[in-house]
Amino acid sequence: MGRAFEFRKERKMKRWANMAKTFTKIGREIAIAVKEGGPDPHYNSRLRIAIQNAKSANMPKTNIENAIKKASSKDADDYQEVTFEGYAPHGVAVIVETATDNNNRTVAKVRMIFSKYGGSLGTSGSVDYMFERKGVFKVKPSEELDLEELELELIDYGLEEIKEEDEELLFYCSFEDFGNLQKGLEEKGVEVANAELVRIPTHYKELTDEQAEETIKLIEKMEEEDDVINVFHNMGD
Repeated sequence: MGRAFEFRKERKMKRWANMAKTFTKIGREIAIAVKEGGPDPHYNSRLRIAIQNAKSANMPKTNIENAIKKASSKDADDYQEVTFEGYAPHGVAVIVETATDNNNRTVAKVRMIFSKYGGSLGTSGSVDYMFERKGVFKVKPSEELDLEELELELIDYGLEEIKEEDEELLFYCSFEDFGNLQKGLEEKGVEVANAELVRIPTHYKELTDEQAEETIKLIEKMEEEDDVINVFHNMGD
């Protein structure tokens, strides 16, 4: 296996390792969800997802409640979702999703990382067409789950496919059906461990191990930024 494959595996293992940074990012997701649909998770599906993800990351209940309370106050930080597109070294397409209360600061940081590590910040739409936006729900397998029956029942809610990966079941749907599939899983009593919108490349850029190392440096530095929520790329294995 090449360096790119090892990077993917390492990133999965350490994605939630830095709790302080993780809690900061989840707090921003909660803030955006509350701003968008209000503080009651019963009537705000995005907030339900954010709370579930917080629990999966072992975020204490008091932290979750405080984040919702803070986001509901008049003095709440005004976070906005801003997406950046560009290229890492060797023509690897990169999409950076951020949640920021200061767009000028975030633009400067993202541009600096692209430039410093051999990439370039592009314009809106410059690489987005290379990715498909999908919803993915992670569910822990159990003997109670009848996957064949469940798959048939969830097709009407937008389910496209079910994959098994790292002892987890991944339920995929289109971006437009994210809310529908969430509703279907809730109605069927399926416990979701984590849910998110992802960007899946339509094709991959194959690199040598040396080229992959250079690309990985940019991706890792981008992920370390507090304003950055997700980084997607089309670097192959």
